[in-house]
Amino acid sequence: MADNSNKVPENVSGSYYVDEECIGCELCVDTAPDNFKMAEDGTHAYVYKQPEGDSETELSDEALSSCPVDAIGDDG
Repeated sequence: MADNSNKVPENVSGSYYVDEECIGCELCVDTAPDNFKMAEDGTHAYVYKQPEGDSETELSDEALSSCPVDAIGDDG
């Protein structure tokens, strides 16, 4: 389970976030590209835009549930 006290610094403010357990597999970026991006050094992903609307929320939830290391959280 993601730890909101261990968020990567690039996350925008909001309920969805990526924590430091991220292994940079890019699954969330592939699943929800409107909301997740990879850091410039490629080591981890982050939330660059909080989901808006049902479609983005569903894809962000899919990314969260698919994360192999449980590095995505939703405090909403």
